[in-house]
Amino acid sequence: MRSASTHRWSAVCGAAALVGGLVMVTARPDAAGPPARPWVVAHRGASAHAPENTIPAFTLAAEQGATFVELDVQRTKDGALVLLHDLTLERTTDIAQVFPDRAREVMVKGEARRQWPLADFTLAEVRRLDAGRWFDARFAGTRVPTLAETIAAVRGRIGLYIELKAPERYPGIEAEILAALTAAGLDQPYADPKTPVVLQSFTVSSLQILARDLRTPLPIHLLFGPADAARWTSATGLAEARTFATGLSPDKQVLRADPGLAARAHALGMPVTPYTFRASAVGSYADVGAEMRAGLAAGADGVSTDNPEEAPRR
Repeated sequence: MRSASTHRWSAVCGAAALVGGLVMVTARPDAAGPPARPWVVAHRGASAHAPENTIPAFTLAAEQGATFVELDVQRTKDGALVLLHDLTLERTTDIAQVFPDRAREVMVKGEARRQWPLADFTLAEVRRLDAGRWFDARFAGTRVPTLAETIAAVRGRIGLYIELKAPERYPGIEAEILAALTAAGLDQPYADPKTPVVLQSFTVSSLQILARDLRTPLPIHLLFGPADAARWTSATGLAEARTFATGLSPDKQVLRADPGLAARAHALGMPVTPYTFRASAVGSYADVGAEMRAGLAAGADGVSTDNPEEAPRR
């Protein structure tokens, strides 16, 4: 494996090369380079200890020494970029109490449920919701943050792993996220070395928009789980992924089942950051720290975890 000084994250640019008959986006050197490894990616913030995708979770992750916070970006009815993992608001807010008559009746696995889709609500309405009490009473009054508010709150303290959540539901959100990063001066690789930015998504078409249409120079990671592992971990699949992504963020089970994956990805200049390591679900490992160390031993460049305080440090 190349050293940290030479094994730099790739950034999308206009040049291209052929790999296995496919066009590969090529690396553009940058002055600052990526953070030292291993990268500790705080999954939705320090979400084992604070409500996910909120400022308290992000600031705690910074205090715990994480390299990045991972956050999920979606869009409100009136076009505001806010942070939310689920497509609906009922799990992580008190929307059922605030807007009891705005639910949609849906069938989930044959069961009727009431849901409150984010896309049905304006930013002003979302700001009325409590996004902290569900987790613990001491977080009562915590709000769903916007992307801009989050950048302002953590800039200079920690990097941003920005996931485009279900971007196919929000046409044009790729350009809107890049515009928000441009407004913050973070649209170039390592423009602020203390706040590096990575973009990622499970939606391939969205990553292709970022890389090929919008031509962002920021690092782009492809998220995928076990169901898609056969497609993306073969030599052909990796070469295809490399045409629109500069790194991989696979489910940790994928890396465990294929310990040679990281080496094959590194051969294409692609760092690997598996998800999600949780103290509440360690399987046969003694603890989440041991599980994360095993992931790094398999070649991962970092780990996405709900417990950044338990992650191995360099």
